[in-house]
Amino acid sequence: MEVPILKQGPYLIAIIQSALTDADIVHLRDALVEKVGRHRSLGVIIDVTALDVMDSFATGTLRDMAHMVLLRGAETVIVGIQPDVAFAMVHMGLKMEGVATALDLEEGLAYLDQRTKAARHR
Repeated sequence: MEVPILKQGPYLIAIIQSALTDADIVHLRDALVEKVGRHRSLGVIIDVTALDVMDSFATGTLRDMAHMVLLRGAETVIVGIQPDVAFAMVHMGLKMEGVATALDLEEGLAYLDQRTKAARHR
């Protein structure tokens, strides 16, 4: 299933609407990394609200995606991790080290606004 990637000002927003295969998540990673450069995006939001499970491959790929996007010059924030998913991830030892998370899309946008504003003033 193709994940829609929306452009909202200087940001890209990927909304995962259902469970993804490993191939789907790799395709999303490649598309986001490419689009960050093409659109000169300052930030990426990955909305995982619809996911009721995140396995080790998905968690690792999302973490790698955030690091790749950072190397392309943009911040990443993952939003919408459900309570049961967070519990399962912690229980299984899955970590999103070095990746910002936020409760929802609104908080994710506020986070990116704050980070990009701070970067412009340096």
